[in-house]
Amino acid sequence: MLALSHLFAGVLPRYDFMLIACLLIQAALFYSKIETKDEVLVICIFHLLGLCMELFKVNIGSWSYPEFAYTKFAGVPLYSGFMYASVASYMCQAWRRFDLQMLNWPPHWPVRIAGALIYLNFFTNHFIHDMRYVIGIFVLIIFRKAWVVFHVERRAYRLPVALSFLLIGFFIWLAENVATRFGAWKYAYQHKQWAMVDYQKISSWAFLVVVSYIIVAELKMLKDVIEDKPAVETI
Repeated sequence: MLALSHLFAGVLPRYDFMLIACLLIQAALFYSKIETKDEVLVICIFHLLGLCMELFKVNIGSWSYPEFAYTKFAGVPLYSGFMYASVASYMCQAWRRFDLQMLNWPPHWPVRIAGALIYLNFFTNHFIHDMRYVIGIFVLIIFRKAWVVFHVERRAYRLPVALSFLLIGFFIWLAENVATRFGAWKYAYQHKQWAMVDYQKISSWAFLVVVSYIIVAELKMLKDVIEDKPAVETI
């Protein structure tokens, strides 16, 4: 859609085109039953969390959306929330299609604390010392025994949960390079000409993945408990 948006730039601002495209795609996914009602609810939560972060980050100058759009609020185009929602959509789809199962998932309270600390650090690191690596050590400790089991063509494979955080973050970083190349947004060092996104952003995306993973996993586990279908083996 980012690539196609250039074709309609003379008729409709690109960010507005992206919002319309995202809404249509989301509607198509729901009405075709590719995504369930519960999954759309999770996606909406991520959309709101993402927009809150975007409003803060854009207004302190971390990155910008320089193009005009009718659907911009405080410098942030409303379509931007869908970029975070797409991560949640991927998590939900992967959970269902790969029949994910969690082994040795940590107790709920430290997991939720870790998720909250990571999200808060995205805001507070501009005013106090960046605590991401301290929080990262905490995440590694509590997830040190956790494994995710996934199924491909009826064969089961497993992967350390902490490694999955890093791998998903890396692939989102690759997608971010494509997105910025097509003008989804721009970092300060990309205004004159496009440049590869800083490698440090891999850790930022990995931490966002941790938050995403925790929210989706905790909601899935809560639903499984309600339906009496445990999908996790806790410590």
